[in-house]
Amino acid sequence: MDWELKREAGRFLGRVRGRVDETTWEAFSEALTAAVREAKAAGDAPLVVDVSGLDYMSSRGLRALTMAKREAGDSVKITLASPNARMREILAISRYDKLFEVVP
Repeated sequence: MDWELKREAGRFLGRVRGRVDETTWEAFSEALTAAVREAKAAGDAPLVVDVSGLDYMSSRGLRALTMAKREAGDSVKITLASPNARMREILAISRYDKLFEVVP
């Protein structure tokens, strides 16, 4: 799993690539939580997570998304962007497409 975060146009953009599974979910969770905290510190800037490079996300990766959503509260909006067909299916089955805004 690779994670990259940058700030652009008044928002934070996180890009995750590879697999978020039993061996990488903790690193993903830490990176995502840190990104939420940076967004809060920047005046509650939105956080867009580009998931187009994800090959797979386990239930532990979904748990990391839940933890980030709790950390964000009502102040930081988290959007999941560009899911591939596999990620769209994972998000739909888990109903995370109802918890997060998912955009093409």
